Amino acid sequence: MYTRADRVRQIDRLIGSIRATGSPSAIGLDTRYEYIPEDFAARHSDGGRAGAIYEFNARLLRGLRDIIPCVKIQAAYYEMLGPDGMSCMAKTIAEARALDYVVIVDAKRGDIGATAEAYSAAYLGTDAPFRADFLTVNPYFGRDGVEPFISACERDGSGVFILVKTSNPSGRELQDLTLADGGPMYERLAGMVSEWGAPLMGSEGYSSVGAVVGATYPVQGADLRRMMPHTFFLLPGYGAQGARASDLAGCFDASGGGAVVAAARSLICAHRKTAAADFVRAARDEALNMRDRLLEAIRHARPR
Repeated sequence: MYTRADRVRQIDRLIGSIRATGSPSAIGLDTRYEYIPEDFAARHSDGGRAGAIYEFNARLLRGLRDIIPCVKIQAAYYEMLGPDGMSCMAKTIAEARALDYVVIVDAKRGDIGATAEAYSAAYLGTDAPFRADFLTVNPYFGRDGVEPFISACERDGSGVFILVKTSNPSGRELQDLTLADGGPMYERLAGMVSEWGAPLMGSEGYSSVGAVVGATYPVQGADLRRMMPHTFFLLPGYGAQGARASDLAGCFDASGGGAVVAAARSLICAHRKTAAADFVRAARDEALNMRDRLLEAIRHARPR
């Protein structure tokens, strides 16, 4: 039985794994069948599309573990394949856990009362069928829609990343609305996330309650970093969505920590941009380039 005495806060584990690999990055397995090289898909067609996706995911996970500490699995790409897709997601999570990746399931769940508790039970905790170390959460329902997820974090040391400033262009339609105090709504939400996370601090100075901050908004990201000194950031939007390493430096803390950058298509589709027949090698090369660009940007941004 998993007890409080045994509990390891996954936020501490994430920070330690980033330190061990030297790379503040996560591979996003937003895997579609058409992203898989045709010859590989043909050789793994016995399990249908979901089977081929799993084999592709597993090959990437095995080939990148020494240089990437974290995996972000986008649930939508598996849900759309029905029961086979959900089985594929469960197997992908299990493979990632077996390889000691820190696992983020990007499902953006949110609801109220018993429904939020059910979503939490599906993804967080030792008995969860899709057990993740972190789950992304939509806070639109307010405090009572978030509390079941935070309670799970308190019980077993797992974590959440709560949407604060998203990477999509139209996010500003709601998130940037000016409130009565003159500030934008996302800043009010940032304060709430910091408050919710205050009781759940790990040994590394960051809370189990993190924030999703879109990499495509570097100025706002830097402002949020100053506002949320103990909140770890998940930064989506790198690569295919347009964010560059230089855009992200302000989202890290003064020691170069405090955030993990998620990249999906730029890694899992890297083989499309090269003549390399080996998609794992292409992904590794891109992951190393990503790591080096991020570390260089962080070094240049740190005070001297």
